[in-house]
Amino acid sequence: MWLAEQMGTLGQVNAAWAGDRGEPDAGVRAALALSGTGQDAYLAAVAALCGARLLMPVVAAGDEAGGGPDPERHAEMSAVLMRSASGRNGALAFTGADALHAFDPQARPVPCTLDEVATTALDAGAEAIVVDQAGPNLLVIEGDLLMQLAAGNRLVPLHDGWGWLSVTNAGD
Repeated sequence: MWLAEQMGTLGQVNAAWAGDRGEPDAGVRAALALSGTGQDAYLAAVAALCGARLLMPVVAAGDEAGGGPDPERHAEMSAVLMRSASGRNGALAFTGADALHAFDPQARPVPCTLDEVATTALDAGAEAIVVDQAGPNLLVIEGDLLMQLAAGNRLVPLHDGWGWLSVTNAGD
């Protein structure tokens, strides 16, 4: 069981997602549906997520108490961090607005990439990324996979297994 908890404030939304309506990618959802059938299927789902647009949920956080509008009060938008019954933290990501709203109808979607979610997770002290927590197919990414993704790497299939593709900007 995961319990919602606030984590740090997010930066600017990536302009590459302008006009995104939150529809899930059918190929990514299909890969997630198969992810529990074995290690290769799990890694194929992670690889599919590497090239996908994900949605991080954000909610208002801050001083919202009181009986009416007060210009001195403010709220910041913060991403949601989940805590499992065992005390482990995970950052949430969703493959579509439908899955995000199944989790929390009031949460606002922030489009991002898997490496951005991984970086946010580690910055917040999370030990995992929890994808589609409310369904249709939950996937947890943790350990070395999380570290590699946060470093900006993408998991790719090779003819003899799996490998990491390092993604850098041309100006770097």
